[in-house]
Amino acid sequence: MKKLAAPIIITGCPRSGTSIIAGMLGLCGAFTGNTPKPVKDESRSMGENRRIYISAVLPYLLDAGIDPTGQYPIMYSGVPNMPPEYWERQISKALSMDKYTDGPWLYKSNVAAIMWRVWNDAFPNAKWIIVRRRTGDIVSSCLNTAYMKAFKEEQNRLAIGAETEHDAWIKWVRLYESFFIDMITAGLNCKIVWPERFIQNDYEQLHEIIDWTGLKWRPSVIEYINPKLWKEAR
Repeated sequence: MKKLAAPIIITGCPRSGTSIIAGMLGLCGAFTGNTPKPVKDESRSMGENRRIYISAVLPYLLDAGIDPTGQYPIMYSGVPNMPPEYWERQISKALSMDKYTDGPWLYKSNVAAIMWRVWNDAFPNAKWIIVRRRTGDIVSSCLNTAYMKAFKEEQNRLAIGAETEHDAWIKWVRLYESFFIDMITAGLNCKIVWPERFIQNDYEQLHEIIDWTGLKWRPSVIEYINPKLWKEAR
C-alpha cells in the first residue's frame, strides 16, 4: 500500500470553530473526503471524514472509554494498544474508499486532541492546527446547543467536580487546554488559530495557515467563513 502523505489535523475544543477551519482548507485544496452535513441534534459535524471516523476513530474511542462526541468522559479508562502501522493502514483504506490518490489531505476531529499520541505515532510529520476560542464563548455555545448535553446529568457534573452545568463546561474546556499543552510540549508541529479574529477582518493567521500547509489561497474562503463567523458571534 502506498505510504500516505503527512496529514493536516485540525482539532480543538468542541464549539471552537474547527469545522470552519476545515471547510476553509478544503476550499483551498486539501482533500477532505466523505464529510456529510450533520443531521439535526447530531454532533458529527461537517468537516470530519465519516469513513475515518467510523472505521478507525470510533472503535478506538469505545475501547478507550472515551465519549465519541468528545463531551464526557474524555479521559482514558484504558489505553488500547494501537500499532502505528495498523492505524496508518486503517486511515489509508478509508481515504482510498473516498478516491484519494495523493496530495494534501486533512482530518478534522475534536477528539484528535484527546488521542493525539495515536495520530502522532502513525504520522509524526503531521501538521496540527489547534483551533481556539474564548472559554466564555465556548461555554455559552455549549449551554445553547441541543446536543451538548453531557453536563445536564448531575452524576457527570459531580464526577468532574462541578455543582452547575456552567461550571462543568468550564472545567471541561480546561481539560482540552491541558491536551493542547501536552501536544505543544511534546514537540508536535502545531499552529494555533483564533477564528474570531476573522470577524474583525484580521486574516493574518488565515494566510499564514494556508502558506504553512502548502495550499493555495482562494478568494471564496472569505465568503465562506464570514457568514458562519457572524452567526457564531451573535
